[in-house]
Amino acid sequence: MQKLTRTLGLTQSTAINMIDMVGIGPFVTIPFVIGAMNGPACIVAWLLGALLSFSDGMVWSELGAKWPEAGGSYQFLKKLFGEKKQGALLSFLYIWQTTIQAPLVIASGAIGFAQYFTYLIPLEPWQQKIISGALVILLTALLYRKIADVGKISVALWIGVLLTLVWLIYAGLTHFNAAQAFDFSSSPAWFSSLFFAGLGQATIKTMYSYLGYYNVCHIGAEIKDPEKNIPRSIMISITGIAIIYLLMQIVVLGVIPWQEAKDSQFIVSTFFERIYGHTSAIVATVLILWIGLASLFAVMLGYSRVPYAAAVDGNYFKIFARLHPTKNFPHVSLLILAATAFVFSLLFKLKEVITAIIVMRILIQFVSQAVGVILLRKKKEAMPYKMILFPLPAIIAILVWMFIFFSSGLPYILGALGVIASGMVVYYFFNRRKT
Repeated sequence: MQKLTRTLGLTQSTAINMIDMVGIGPFVTIPFVIGAMNGPACIVAWLLGALLSFSDGMVWSELGAKWPEAGGSYQFLKKLFGEKKQGALLSFLYIWQTTIQAPLVIASGAIGFAQYFTYLIPLEPWQQKIISGALVILLTALLYRKIADVGKISVALWIGVLLTLVWLIYAGLTHFNAAQAFDFSSSPAWFSSLFFAGLGQATIKTMYSYLGYYNVCHIGAEIKDPEKNIPRSIMISITGIAIIYLLMQIVVLGVIPWQEAKDSQFIVSTFFERIYGHTSAIVATVLILWIGLASLFAVMLGYSRVPYAAAVDGNYFKIFARLHPTKNFPHVSLLILAATAFVFSLLFKLKEVITAIIVMRILIQFVSQAVGVILLRKKKEAMPYKMILFPLPAIIAILVWMFIFFSSGLPYILGALGVIASGMVVYYFFNRRKT
């Protein structure tokens, strides 16, 4: 029987994580975050996102090091809560959510890519849809190969991402207006109800940009020395990206007044145009599109392994369990994921998708895993990696995730609960068919 092989080292694992995290996300969410916090107080939302990422990253590190298998949260939830008990239901609900949410993530990146593309060439809405759909097809073609080749492509994409971000931060620091960047006079009163309302909305957007630090857990069965490399790649990724995002937000505020930045559709292109002129802005836009492509490459790689892992266990539809006969990767899972993302990229708008992506996953995936780690540690099992200051990071992760959940608004909360309810119905009929 064909199996996935452990081929990816620390460099490739970190590259896959970081290019997943830095996609088109920060380049389209920065204006939203500034607007939600009414100025430079938006920095707090990036700090809160970093705190949550570090805290939740420790949860993922413990679980990824203990169970380095394909599927990530599917494996974790099943084993944390019992394969014959609640874990069976929770892991199925996660796969069900992923079947809906993963294509939405890919679609959101493709839609953002097409939106940024219009800085180069003005496009009608239907033409933007062609661009977003074509991008999904291109990424599918790039991923339709052996994992060793995928790892090499990831490192090449990662280098382009880092060079672009270094240029952005350097340009901002050398043209920086500190008084403008740190003028908090227009921000809501600190710790007021208005402040927290804005912070909740802003943190949804910053977390959309931070997500991806756990991607290495989805491909755990293909990581060499996973007990060490999975936690290391997660912590390196979060540390690097948190520093980059904070610097990026600060330098943007130091170059473009926040009143203008909050309404900008091409915030980074405008940033470079303000400093170096239109030609440099075009070059920067092309590089941003490179980053968007790189991120979606990593996202599709990781998510294609999730339904595959469940199907191999017999806990999801069998068709997802097929591996390519010569290239040895879950090609059916990838193709179904890509086809659904292609359709979603033609149907939805970016802003409405971002919040749905975050809120849909909070209860079943993020909160359940953090609770599960606390319960697991009480059993005194051997853990290859242990978070510092246990159980504080897990508790912080639970509290901040729930703050985001209740800050999202009633329609998104009801939508998330609706997905869970529909998943329970499908679970009932799926198990009935198996028996």
